[in-house]
Amino acid sequence: MVNKEIKANNPNLKSWIKVPENSDFPIQNLPFGIYSTNSKAKRVGVAIGDQILDLSNLFELGYLKSLSFCEHCFSNEYLNRMMGHGKLEIRELRDRISELLNIENTELSQNKEAISKVLDLQSESEMHLPVKIGDYTDFYSSEQHAFNVGSMFRDPNNALLPNWKHIPVAYHGRASSIIPSGQDIVRPKGQQKLDDNENPIFGPSKLLDFELEMGFITFEGKPLGDQITTQGSR
Repeated sequence: MVNKEIKANNPNLKSWIKVPENSDFPIQNLPFGIYSTNSKAKRVGVAIGDQILDLSNLFELGYLKSLSFCEHCFSNEYLNRMMGHGKLEIRELRDRISELLNIENTELSQNKEAISKVLDLQSESEMHLPVKIGDYTDFYSSEQHAFNVGSMFRDPNNALLPNWKHIPVAYHGRASSIIPSGQDIVRPKGQQKLDDNENPIFGPSKLLDFELEMGFITFEGKPLGDQITTQGSR
């Protein structure tokens, strides 16, 4: 559901940038990320259509001077510094970007020299790990994945524990295992029992399970012992 109280989410907005039909990145969806090109080092960008808006150059050109961010928030290899400003200031940033991309606003759209500096094609850009991850909690939410694991450790008739569908199951994850898309995955190694009459052996796995992951970044997080609500604040 679109939150109409957030200006950048207004379903009636249109951009002066041509956005392909059925694009994942219309003006109502402006995700932040870290990217680079052959001529640009890693920096913060925002997807719009099949292009990326360079926030580092946009800041240098003075288009974000009304906000409280500094240049190092955008000429950065990670989003952490920018995110440290908090949810409300990030919302103001997205609203400002939406304003600059609005077809009714000519601040940026009429400046061809600026446009050449702040827009890059996604096809000519490389995406990078967006956040420096110190720690994370993994939620065990895929029923098929839980069933497969339960079948291996118990049996198919008792794969899911009785409480699995009633409470969120979470465990501590290894942050160093998170990598961006496109990298090769090394087949994991472990013990295998190939025959009941033989001792276990150590070697690469012969089957590899996979699942879709969705991550939520919680800005500065909470003090030890405090909860993060699922309701959020506006």
